Amino acid sequence: MELKEIAKLIDCEFTGDSFNITSMNTLKDATSSELSFVSNSKYIKDIQDSKAGAIIVDKATVQYVPDGCVALVVDSPYWKMATVSKEFAPLIEDESLSSPIIGKGTKVSSKAEIANGAKVGNNCTIMAHVYIGAEAIIGDNTIIYPNVTIYRDCVVGNDCIIHANTTVGSDGFGFATNHLGQHKKIYQNGNVVIENDVEIGSSTTIDRAVFGSTLIKEGVRIDNLVQVGHNCVIGEYSVLVSQAGISGSTTMGRNVVMGGQSATAGHLSIAPFSRMAARSGVTKSIKDPNKTFAGFPLMEHRTWLKLQGKIAKLLK
Repeated sequence: MELKEIAKLIDCEFTGDSFNITSMNTLKDATSSELSFVSNSKYIKDIQDSKAGAIIVDKATVQYVPDGCVALVVDSPYWKMATVSKEFAPLIEDESLSSPIIGKGTKVSSKAEIANGAKVGNNCTIMAHVYIGAEAIIGDNTIIYPNVTIYRDCVVGNDCIIHANTTVGSDGFGFATNHLGQHKKIYQNGNVVIENDVEIGSSTTIDRAVFGSTLIKEGVRIDNLVQVGHNCVIGEYSVLVSQAGISGSTTMGRNVVMGGQSATAGHLSIAPFSRMAARSGVTKSIKDPNKTFAGFPLMEHRTWLKLQGKIAKLLK
């Protein structure tokens, strides 16, 4: 999309030389042909270091846009970003793509549907009522049980197992809200990448990223009824137990364990080998590895046990 067309779409004055914008991306990852945005002054350093071709900003942050980058100055950058995101959303299904490719030894149920552009590896089992979207990629030796949905552009590695009714790549819960309280959808134009040797239980949901990828790393085990939000990174060999909820843009190190009904807030970093007891509520990043936590607000497990003992004594 031409930059001048984007400026017109978001009611922004633009008088410079226009060029083609190929996609949208974060400030850190954007290239000279991509558009980014900033809606919070805490990202000033990211603005200054960004390689984006253009950035949607407001009057308070326009001064930090680096030389060579076009500043699109608006009153509400987040709302305008949501407006533009729709223009870069891919087609849900694309009949112009080539027929799906199915590897040797793979068994696909006659009741399954594989969209154009998708690729399925060797020796896979694809059961009834599975849907694999456009340009999705499934590795070798992977088993996908009935009623699993894998949205377009998502990637599943080798030797994975995905149990019934799970959804991979549904839209993350993202929207902008204006001063009138109205909501505008932010189109989730990233994907989900699941690495090798991952097992996912039934009725679990893994949301696609706004930009980039939601990443489930090698060896992860996810139970039934788990929610993983957009742009999360789940570290190698981590374990998410039933009814755990991981809010968007949370990054976990390797071998993190989330007990049943535990949850995190968004935009957190969890140190490797951290363990959360059932119903733990993580509201702040965890920096020190190999510790066990419990409760809400979160505290070390031993401290939580002592607290429960003192409370019990008060009731006698």
